[in-house]
Amino acid sequence: MRPNKVKQFWKEGKPLAVGWMGSPDTYMVEAMANSGFDVLVLDMQHGMGIGPDRAVVAIQTVATTETQPLVRVPWNDPIYIQYVLDAGAYGVIVPMVNSRAEAEKAVGATKYFPLGYRSNGANRSRYVAPDGDYFANANAEILCFVMIETTQAIENLEEIATTPGVDGFYIGPSDLAITMGLVPKLDHDAPQHIEAVQKVIDCAKKHNLMAGIHTTGPEEVLRRYKQGFNLCPLGSDGGFVGAGARAAVAALRDAPVASPSGGSPYA
Repeated sequence: MRPNKVKQFWKEGKPLAVGWMGSPDTYMVEAMANSGFDVLVLDMQHGMGIGPDRAVVAIQTVATTETQPLVRVPWNDPIYIQYVLDAGAYGVIVPMVNSRAEAEKAVGATKYFPLGYRSNGANRSRYVAPDGDYFANANAEILCFVMIETTQAIENLEEIATTPGVDGFYIGPSDLAITMGLVPKLDHDAPQHIEAVQKVIDCAKKHNLMAGIHTTGPEEVLRRYKQGFNLCPLGSDGGFVGAGARAAVAALRDAPVASPSGGSPYA
């Protein structure tokens, strides 16, 4: 089975280049997957139109490259989790996990017996495991990240961390801020938010778990990797398109254009 790059890079202490995909357009998926990312996360929760059918096509598109697909499923629902894993995802990011029971539910759908209750039938396992050893290695390689997005999850962090089969945390900073009575935003500067984020990374290190957090871009990613995180998106498809478009327009606005005669070049 092909090793999971998220886990492999974490063990080797190497920075992982993560892209985030919100569009269901496979042309955009193809462009992102061919941009050099190690991992591309397909967002079924807040992405614009990535349902089960589009997720499968997107995973197939990513599979034509060296990039590996993860999926943020829309909710802690075994139906979605099994669907994307059978399609070839290397792991899932599961929203709003606030307790050990909810962590067990997420793990159960991600892992085969005895760690879980995932049903055998990974139809695209040949992509992930061309040697036919998918079942033997899936529990070790297919990852289950649980999202820490509330003060309740912070309070229950230790019991979530010790749930067998949980591979890592993924912080949703905006939702976490909301439950603290703060304005929702990424890279929050409120002391209680900073303290909670640090508590998550400390707990992850204590229990030898991976940890990710949603970020504002490359500058924050570098800082978060130094802090101990290892799954941090450099940006999204929509963000990159918007930034490139704004830069192109700004370049034109900042460069006066004049005709040889001094009049308008468009007259």
